Amino acid sequence: MGLSLHVLASGSGGNASVVVDDATGKAAVIDCGICKRDFFARCDEAGIALDDIAGILITHEHTDHTKGLGVVLRGMGKLGLEPAVFVSERVHAQSSEVRALDAVADIRPFSDEGAIGLGGMLIHPFATSHDSVESFGFRIEGSGDDALGFMTDTGIVTDAAYAHLERCRILAIESNHDAKMLSEGPYPYPVKRRIASDGGHLSNAQSAELLERLLCNELEQVVGMHVSENNNTYRLPLDALAEIVARNDHAAKVQVAYQRMRISAE
Repeated sequence: MGLSLHVLASGSGGNASVVVDDATGKAAVIDCGICKRDFFARCDEAGIALDDIAGILITHEHTDHTKGLGVVLRGMGKLGLEPAVFVSERVHAQSSEVRALDAVADIRPFSDEGAIGLGGMLIHPFATSHDSVESFGFRIEGSGDDALGFMTDTGIVTDAAYAHLERCRILAIESNHDAKMLSEGPYPYPVKRRIASDGGHLSNAQSAELLERLLCNELEQVVGMHVSENNNTYRLPLDALAEIVARNDHAAKVQVAYQRMRISAE
């Protein structure tokens, strides 16, 4: 038994994922940018009991990662459930969605200088490079030597990110856009420049390059995350990541996460 990842939604329309430690049955939510109905329904589809959610981790303040936090927590509160919300001090100060919960939720600060113990898991935050006040990815360690790496919303891969994503059994890594589709697409030039910048999002090619560097004997599952519905297709990142696996004669399973459908990696 080890860790499992359930991506409830991923993309600019809203993000929410759940990591479960199968040994304890406890779960950690990463971001909450979808409505209560979808959050509850997709947790149920994945077999995740709401009372097993030990806490919610917030990567950064952009609303596609936070806009569902209040309604989900209020809905859980009506069931007598009060999971802690883990958020950095700078993100807390910047996010009106998080600050609105100060009087009713258990808000706990974190930084990339210490680990978070949650539901039997040890969670190591690391900084990412995004145009937010502060943003994070996570290395999550479960029972035994099991490890899961989670990183979206970054324009480059920092040395710290590489170090935290090494030797993971499950990797969830951003594969946001196809460079050609972005360049020729309908977005205004300043938006295109932002997405492709060091503070934007990883392209399919950057994600594939990252995966090739992180291939290891422990790796079993790869999930392409935060796929753009305007500057990408779901097929392109799948093919780019699968090509790296095939070229290196590796056995890892590759899939992509969707905006409106849950996927799981176990």
